[in-house]
Amino acid sequence: MSATVVANIDPNRRQPKFRPLKAWSHMQKLIANKEDTEQVFLIIESLNGNNLQKDFERFLASDRGVEELQKRTYLPPILDQHGPLHNMPEGSVGRTYAEFMEREGLTAAGLVTESETRESDWRDYDDDLLWYANRLRDTHDMFHILTGYGRDALGEATLLGFTHSQNGGLGIRFINFMGGREISKVAPKSANIRAVLREGREHGKVAKRIIEQDILALLPRQLEDVRAELNINEPALYKRAKSMLEDAGIQPLAAAA
Repeated sequence: MSATVVANIDPNRRQPKFRPLKAWSHMQKLIANKEDTEQVFLIIESLNGNNLQKDFERFLASDRGVEELQKRTYLPPILDQHGPLHNMPEGSVGRTYAEFMEREGLTAAGLVTESETRESDWRDYDDDLLWYANRLRDTHDMFHILTGYGRDALGEATLLGFTHSQNGGLGIRFINFMGGREISKVAPKSANIRAVLREGREHGKVAKRIIEQDILALLPRQLEDVRAELNINEPALYKRAKSMLEDAGIQPLAAAA
């Protein structure tokens, strides 16, 4: 952990319990209703253990992470002001984000609400670890923009593989695996869903950590320039498989998050 900042983590926080059976139950509910985003958060909480704190320590070991913690920016109100984002240049991260969110009928505040409707005592502590957890949540849709993975089920599953490679977490990996398994049941073998998921994990490994970036500073910049700077590769196998699914008349499964 960086010597220039001491993180405020409430000493009363309890270590999250590892509950695989509970995670399996929530997974069955998610499979039954892909729009039930609450199940995603519950699966992650059931399996991630102390990964959040480990990842937070990794965040603070970087100069960029320290800078972001010192600013403690809360992203949802800023990202939901689409007017200024639309005024940014065509092809910019901010304008692309606003167009994406409007096209998908999403808001950053909506994801906040979905994450806070469930009972969870870890949100009772207003410390730096909560700030970091919120940052992970609030950048999810920005990950879609930067990586090129869509909100169809294959895009979501592949993006979770990318995210796992960047930030860890057994819960994320479990959803990534199960999502791929469900899609493989309906996809033609030539789509090679397994290779698509592997592509997402590999892209996450070689890319610079998105969570450590100054998100607000990225908004006015050209999306392609930011992708190049962060070493985010083209999701070629995902685009190929998605096109094959559509050509075969297979409707993309509903988005999971």
